[in-house]
Amino acid sequence: MKKSREKIVEEQRRSKAEYGNLFDEITALLFRADPIGLDFGDNADEYEPEPRTILPRLKSCKSADDVLQVVHEEFVRWFEGETAGSRSRYRKIASEIWDLWQQRGREIKLGGL
Repeated sequence: MKKSREKIVEEQRRSKAEYGNLFDEITALLFRADPIGLDFGDNADEYEPEPRTILPRLKSCKSADDVLQVVHEEFVRWFEGETAGSRSRYRKIASEIWDLWQQRGREIKLGGL
């Protein structure tokens, strides 16, 4: 079942409120890395849906390899396997997300930003 545009926008708003700057940093990281080829120069919000589903799963990650698994699974879910490509495409992205999570995620785990 497809979600309505309004529901997606509301979920994104809640995720941004919960994760603060981390949401924006991961969105920017994904746009910069552009693993799917969606960067057309003026659409920086193109990768906003993915952090919404990646961020909650980071709480269970214990390494960059765990993050790699999560990121790849989410991209496969959002774009299907063939378009998402191999896990190796996401290795650098996962490493950078892990670094951000180590810096900022501690605050989220403790319940405050």
